[in-house]
Formats: sequence, structure tokens, C-alpha cells
Amino acid sequence: MADAASRLTSVAEQLLGVPLPVRIRAWDGSRSGPPDAPTLVFRNRRALRRLLWRPGELGLARAWVAGDLEIEGDLYTALDALSGLVWERGEDSRSTVRALRDPAVRAAVRDLVRLAGPPLPPAPPQEEARRTRHLHTRRSDRRAISHHYDVGNDFYEIVLGPSMVYSCAYWQENGTLETAQRDKLELVARKLGLAPGQRLLDVGCGWGSMAIHAAREHGVSVVGVTLSQEQAAYARKCVADEGLTDRVEIRVQDYRDVTDGPYDAISSIGMAEHVGAERYLDYARALHALLKPGGRLLNHQIARRPEPDESSYRVDEFIDAYVFPDGELAPLGTTVTQLERAGFEVRDVESIREHYGLTLRRWVARLEADWARAARLAGPGRARVWRLYMAACAVAFERNRIGVNQVLAVRTADSGAAGLPLRTRTWHG
Repeated sequence: MADAASRLTSVAEQLLGVPLPVRIRAWDGSRSGPPDAPTLVFRNRRALRRLLWRPGELGLARAWVAGDLEIEGDLYTALDALSGLVWERGEDSRSTVRALRDPAVRAAVRDLVRLAGPPLPPAPPQEEARRTRHLHTRRSDRRAISHHYDVGNDFYEIVLGPSMVYSCAYWQENGTLETAQRDKLELVARKLGLAPGQRLLDVGCGWGSMAIHAAREHGVSVVGVTLSQEQAAYARKCVADEGLTDRVEIRVQDYRDVTDGPYDAISSIGMAEHVGAERYLDYARALHALLKPGGRLLNHQIARRPEPDESSYRVDEFIDAYVFPDGELAPLGTTVTQLERAGFEVRDVESIREHYGLTLRRWVARLEADWARAARLAGPGRARVWRLYMAACAVAFERNRIGVNQVLAVRTADSGAAGLPLRTRTWHG
């Protein structure tokens, strides 16, 4: 009888139809696969049971979060190799179906089932979000936001650093995370044309960094809204520490419940991914209605590549279960179309995809450098979720599997005037 690692490798390659790009080390100490490749470590039989009961990404994620599965070697190289299996082969499962018609393959799978031990499926890790049938109601959105953001401000300080900006930074060569995040906030402010006396609505204000920057550096009055109680408490303290309570108000409020417009400008940075495809036009219309004529929206949003058949799009199982419950990505073209349908004139689109890979790698490095404290604050499983998700996203941005874009849109006056200068890209200096 072959050792556990060889049996795992053999079945996986028969089902996938391609050689495994990683090495396997099993709980019995056996190894199989390319000697110089990163190693996928099955620490126990439970890791195998998780994969057998939920083959694919979610089974792997559950095993990783629970600590049943680990990676030895470079994490980014391993994730790139594993994600390549999906992206290069697509979602086509025909090779797997053909393989399962082979009696020898079916016998090998039955052998793995016996090897895995007790037949009952392991319970999902406690970090997995509970699913809801009603997406993007006010209640479900509050629950989803709380799952992601109410992990603990101390934990996020480890990952994000003093700026507490949880979105793509804007890098210059040899820049630091802090200067890159400051430059991103300033880029947003310049695109919005912020000036003293104006009112800014910051939708999904996070820990208050954009609101504080806009008030302190540009003299505007700001309302920041978030659904996270922990974010709001942190942001209010930062506002008070900066002496800006007369100019910055932080609310725990759904953007759909904001009624005190009009505003001169709206920033939405890394928030629209939570809105959902069915609600996106309503989101765009709500922001359009809150702007005065000539008011600007800066929508900073992650985008996915379009599918040949958009009805086949499925939310990433790991992200949905452990990171952003109910989050959805849309192609850039869809976002622009929806903004235009809501009445906006889209005036500028800038892709900053490469910047997000750099940002995520800095966040992962910060997490790994203070791993023991991060695991103590958020729990080992939650820390493992964040390490996997940020590293995997870094690879996805670098490989152009997903992107991030800043879309500048204007609510034009009835006359058609947009209030923008003839040369609009002066914000780059």
C-alpha cells in the first residue's frame, strides 16, 4: 500500500488531469511531489475529511482556518500555483467527471475515504459566517459588516499601521505604507476638488482617516457613515484627538438612511463591494440624490473580470464564508453603466491595480511580524483567515485576475455644466 502523500497526490492528479504544482506532506510524515515546490502539509486526517466532504476552495479554506492544513515555503508561490489550477482550467469540471468514470480512479477515491477515517464531516471552524437568505437588507448588511470589521481595532492596527486605512494605497517608488496611504487620501481629495466651506459625505468611512484628512488638510465639513460600532468608536476618538469635532461627524448609519444632503462631494472608498449587484443601481441613485448639481463622487472599488456568461458568476466561497459575507464584485464596465443609469456623468477612470498588490504584501508582512499578538487578539483562526485572504488577493491583483479603479463621476447641473476644469487630471501634479 502506498503512503498517504502518494495516494493523495495520485488521486488529485487523476481528478485534475494535470500534475500537482505543489508538494504534499501527510500526517504520517510521507512526502510526494516536486521536491523544490512549496509544500501543502496535511497535519491530520481531518484535513483530508474536510476536502472529501467539501471538495475545492471551501474545503481547503476550512482546513486552513482550523489549522489542519498548512503551507511550508513561500506562501505567495503556493497560492499562485494553486489558484492557477482554477484560472488556467477555468471552472470546467469535465476532466474531473471523465476521470471519475474510470473504475481505477473511483477505487482510489474510495481508498482516500477509508484513509480519512471517521465518515462524519468535521464541523466548520467557528470563524465561518452564518449564511442568510435575505441579502443586502439593512439587517443583513449590518451583520456582514460586523463580521468583517468588528474583529478588534487593536488587531487592525497591527495589520494596517497607524493610518488605519483599509483600502489600496497609492505608491511612489521607495515609499512607505504610511506615505502611500496619505497620498491615496490626498489623491481622492484632489479628484473631488475639496475646498474650505464644502460638505463631504464619506460613505463607509472606516476608522475615519479620509474624514480627518479632508477636514484637516482641506477645511471641509465631513459626515462619515459606517455600520461598524467599533470603527465608529475608534474614528470618533481620532477626530477628538485631532481637535476636529466641530468639522467631522461620525455616524453609525446606513447610507440609505442619510437624508441631510445636499453635499458638495461624496467619497466611497472600498465600500461599494458590499452593496451587491441587485442593489447597485439603488446605491448609485441614492448618492446622486445626495449631491448638489456640480457635486462629485469618487467611487474607489475592486473589480473582477467579466464572465463570458455573466449568469455563471459565483461569489468566491472562501471570501463569502470567512471575509466579506454577501460581498460581490462587478466588472468595471458594469459599475460605470450603473453610475450613468443613475444620472451621473463619468469623467475619469483610473486603474491602480498594481498598487493593491503592493499594499496587501505590506499588510501581510505586518501581520506576520506580530503574529503572536495578532492571534491572541483576534484568535488563531481569524488571524489565519486574514493572512490567507490578503496573500491570495495580492496574487490575484498581481496576476490581473481582479483590479481596482477610481471612478470620478459628477452630478451635472440642468444646463449640463459639470463644474470641472477643461484639464481635469491636474490632481496628479
